[in-house]
Amino acid sequence: MLRGFTRVCRAGLRAYTQIRHSSKSTKPTTSIKDEWRKRRNLIFDNEKDRQHGDVGRVEKISVNFIPTSNEESEIELAMNKNMSTPDECARHMSEGIQKTAALALVNGQPWDMHRPLVQDCKVKLLTMQMPRDSTALNSAFWRTCSFLLGAMVESSFKDNIQLYLHSFPRPNIRSGSFVYDVILDLPDWKPTNSELRALSAQFVKLTREALPLERLEVSEQVALDMFQDNPYKTKQIPEIAQMNENNSVILYRAGEHIDISKGPMVGNTSIIGRATISAIHKVESDETDRMYRFQGVALPQGVYLNHFAYNILEERSKKLNDLMWMPINISEESNDYQPTFKQLEENEERDSLVAKN
Repeated sequence: MLRGFTRVCRAGLRAYTQIRHSSKSTKPTTSIKDEWRKRRNLIFDNEKDRQHGDVGRVEKISVNFIPTSNEESEIELAMNKNMSTPDECARHMSEGIQKTAALALVNGQPWDMHRPLVQDCKVKLLTMQMPRDSTALNSAFWRTCSFLLGAMVESSFKDNIQLYLHSFPRPNIRSGSFVYDVILDLPDWKPTNSELRALSAQFVKLTREALPLERLEVSEQVALDMFQDNPYKTKQIPEIAQMNENNSVILYRAGEHIDISKGPMVGNTSIIGRATISAIHKVESDETDRMYRFQGVALPQGVYLNHFAYNILEERSKKLNDLMWMPINISEESNDYQPTFKQLEENEERDSLVAKN
């Protein structure tokens, strides 16, 4: 009799525990990180709306759309000044062009896919299979990978671990990896291979969401207000603003993640294909003793390497990348030659064979 009563009590206790846990899980729990993220997005949206409102009367501009194929003739489009973007021009052509376009050339200058056009112009869209058309294409891809790496890191750690995104240096494919520097309250963290694989999976998950990269130019005051929770960003913003005309700062947004970069970046995150978060190094810094450099390597969607070649790139990307962040003028763009991914593969295979011999 007693044993039966005990079984009933235990069953009731289990049921009560499940209900209590279930009721707790239904309550909305918002972390401090989430609150600051929502605040940044609200400021971003308000500033974007304000700038659209300042456009005033809609004016038309003539856009000569240059097809990617030499066999086709130019197409003239009537678009809205300070409102229409290269992405919207692509939408007039075909859904396929819109999905694969990584970057635009506007009167020969690199231009974000979601950046409004400001005058009569010629627009040519570039895919990642056209690296020789502009050296800025590979730089935009690498820069976007660093931006997305910051987004992934910020969302991957528990709320009780203090984390600040610091910065990422200008892209350089020769360095072998894209990077992001993060201040992380883990004094002696040495990530395991399983942790790196988990971070890689999170990164790839973000790329598959096909998030558009929105660009917004704001004043120093707006940027400081947006990042007032990050002491490192607030220190960098005045330095960045001083380098640019009208003390402006360039922001980018993908999903709910917002960060600072001069750009340009590729049109959406699905442009990024195969990717690996390959290494995390603890690095020395004058600002903190807990700075970690996250490093990765990626290929554009549609660019394929065999396992041997990609493994070479992965191994190279594990070496500490010693590039440093510094404020850069908006109009400044590296004139250095950027090798294509195919050339990088060939160089790595050649170096590997030389090392074996």
